[in-house]
Amino acid sequence: MVLPGHRHVFGSDPKQLICRDMLKYLLLLHCCLHISARNSLNDDLLSPYPLHSKHGPSHSHRQVRDCQPVIDGNRTHEEWPSSNSTRLPVSTTRTFESKFSSTGGMKTVYGHFTFISNPLRSFSVLEPGGPGGCSKNLTATVEETIKYGNCIVAQNGGYFSMDTGSCIGNIVSDRKLVQSAKGIQNAQFGIKADGTLIFGYLSEEQVLETENPFVQLLSGVVWLLRNGTVYINQSKAAECDKTQTTGDFDHFINVISARTAVGHDRDGRLILFHVDGQTEDRGLNLWEVANFLKDQGVINAVNLDGGGSATLVINGTLSNYPSDHCTYDPMWRCPRSISTVVCVHEPFCDPPDCSGHGQCVLGECQCTDFWIGPACSVLSCGPLNCNAHGNCTEGGCVCDQGWIGTDCNISCVQGHYGHYGEGCTKKCPCQNNSTCNHIDGSCQCSDGYTGLHCEEVCPLGFYGAGCQRACQCVNQCYCHHVTGSCNITEEPRLSELSSKVGQCMETLLCTSLKNTQHSETAVNIFTPWTWVILTCTLGFLLVISAAFNLKQVSQTRVRQIDSKYSYHQLLEVNGNMEVAGMLDPWDANQDGT
Repeated sequence: MVLPGHRHVFGSDPKQLICRDMLKYLLLLHCCLHISARNSLNDDLLSPYPLHSKHGPSHSHRQVRDCQPVIDGNRTHEEWPSSNSTRLPVSTTRTFESKFSSTGGMKTVYGHFTFISNPLRSFSVLEPGGPGGCSKNLTATVEETIKYGNCIVAQNGGYFSMDTGSCIGNIVSDRKLVQSAKGIQNAQFGIKADGTLIFGYLSEEQVLETENPFVQLLSGVVWLLRNGTVYINQSKAAECDKTQTTGDFDHFINVISARTAVGHDRDGRLILFHVDGQTEDRGLNLWEVANFLKDQGVINAVNLDGGGSATLVINGTLSNYPSDHCTYDPMWRCPRSISTVVCVHEPFCDPPDCSGHGQCVLGECQCTDFWIGPACSVLSCGPLNCNAHGNCTEGGCVCDQGWIGTDCNISCVQGHYGHYGEGCTKKCPCQNNSTCNHIDGSCQCSDGYTGLHCEEVCPLGFYGAGCQRACQCVNQCYCHHVTGSCNITEEPRLSELSSKVGQCMETLLCTSLKNTQHSETAVNIFTPWTWVILTCTLGFLLVISAAFNLKQVSQTRVRQIDSKYSYHQLLEVNGNMEVAGMLDPWDANQDGT
């Protein structure tokens, strides 16, 4: 390729290829950051303080309080409840064309009013180029910054250093304290967590308050209106630092230029104001702005950055006439890369992500699954809430074993006879028309049946529920296992049994079984004479056993007395005798010496 003004053609020189690649990477980095290089000449400068000097006065908040009019008391700011209307649209922007008298006759100015119905949830202060822009001293056009806020309407916000790009003043963006001005006394605009609108001068302690903190905060210069009264002179005394800078501050107030401001009306609607212009050529001075806002019903208002910084973007499109000339051709006008941006967007939800259980649509959480509540933070499965027979989950009721239905209000027995368990999917094993427990499947047998699955009839001699009742039939132990009836000649099972055993044995067995089951005291089945014979027999056997044992002991004693004993001398290991001589055999029947 050939660069304009140069004849050299890029070829295959490695150095040239490296330079070209580096240029590509720099361009890609520039596009990814969405931060523009300066695209305007910054030639329409409008500053309240001398360039390259400190921004804001050096005196304390106490001095501002002591020097303000007595009618205002000790409070250096005003509070107003914001509108919380949920009616659509979120905001309305109107264009005006108005005539103003001037030294040269009448002048025509053009501008916009934007009315915001629910500022607590629909208004934000954005850092330049997105979050963290102030800490990096970034500047960006309004069009570039609003990509991070989904802004419907946006204007330039606070002041910044033309030398370094650093943000100036107090800044709170969507509940985050970006920076504190360390008590420098410039006019402030903010919104508290409870929706209260704040206009005026604040101490550092008030800025950093945590009980009802600021969710949005921005520093301007000059409090235009205080409670419906033009407050420029009082503001000049509060914000002008030294005598030698009075001329600069007066010029800032009195010169005509493009202007922006923020205020509110009696309904608590937030109002963004913008007027086109160019410093010392067209536009309005701050006196004209203040009186014009007052005529439109504005109660409190603070002036924001103006001049070449004044920018209005609606639905992503530049909607004003910038006063800065473009760098690439002074024939054209270009928007300036600025600092903070005031942004109107669709209402935020609280929390913005609806607790992760819904979507935020026009400031209201539309909950998913079974989540309810303004923040989609409450899990509910309807008014019955699973009827205490299940657990409510994101997917609905998870029923306990034995229960089914959307609300776990149907038991398996009621709706699915013959089934039990989780989801009523297990078939009951109970037989003979017995009842199945709908939770664990255990059987409750019908009258006359027993067993794990109620597969057996009652044992002989018993009948009824749980086979607990004894038959009351004369001369027979069995009865009908269900009713207890003794007339069961037609019962095949019992007829077969009766043919195999005699009536007497049957009666004896029945009596024994009944006595074993229902009595703790055993009944004797032997007659008294039988017991006498058994006792005598056992006594006779005991006498014989004792006599036999005595005879055995006597014979053993006699054998021990007739025995002889002798002693042999022990030998040592080497064969020597341990003791000389040997004892003679000893007769146990002899007298000892």
